[in-house]
Order: sequence, then C-alpha cells, then structure tokens
Amino acid sequence: MTEIYNDFLEDSDFDTILSSDIDFTGTLRFEKPFLIRGKVSGEITATGFLAIDENAVVNANIHALRVLIRGQVKGDVTAVEKVEVTITGKLSGNVTSPEIYMETGCVFNGRCTMVEKQV
Repeated sequence: MTEIYNDFLEDSDFDTILSSDIDFTGTLRFEKPFLIRGKVSGEITATGFLAIDENAVVNANIHALRVLIRGQVKGDVTAVEKVEVTITGKLSGNVTSPEIYMETGCVFNGRCTMVEKQV
C-alpha cells in the first residue's frame, strides 16, 4: 500500500468501513484493509492495514500490520510494519513498531519503542 497519510482516504482503498454512525464495543479481527470512521471500544487484532479517520474515536489496544491514526486513539498500538500519526491524530498510549512516523502537530502521550522488523 502506498503512503497515504497526507492524502484523502478513499473508500475504494478499503475492504471494510465502519461508518461514522456506528458505535461498536467488542473485539475486531480482520485481514484486509479496514477504515474506522465511527467509535470503537474493546480490542483490535489484525493482519491487515488499519486506518482511523479524523473524526473516529477508538478506545482499544491495537495490533495490526500497519496503523494510520488521523483520529483519536486511547490504548496501546503495536504494528508489524509501521505506525503513522498525522497532524489530526491523537494517541494516548504506548506505540511499538519497526517504523514510527509522527507528523508535526500530532498529539502523543505515551512511550515509543522501535523494534527490529521481522523478516
């Protein structure tokens, strides 16, 4: 997947979209690209790419292949490849990944751990 943190999130880039009027509580598991525009509480475990849009609110620990945060996340975030937090993103929790990108102006409160990329 190409770098999209500065681009609009196109619906066609995602297999599943949790729309802005959805308030989900529980465990999310998925393999293909997933976009959250609503509210999620619980746990997210994925082997695919996760994007959290600007107005989304996520209160969950996240483990995914790649994570893009443009909205609000409270919880620890672990990514196999990369975590990106954009200028509109707010992350309260620890982040662990081989690559971590935090755009100037984002809000981050937690610990950052960069690990070796798994081959």
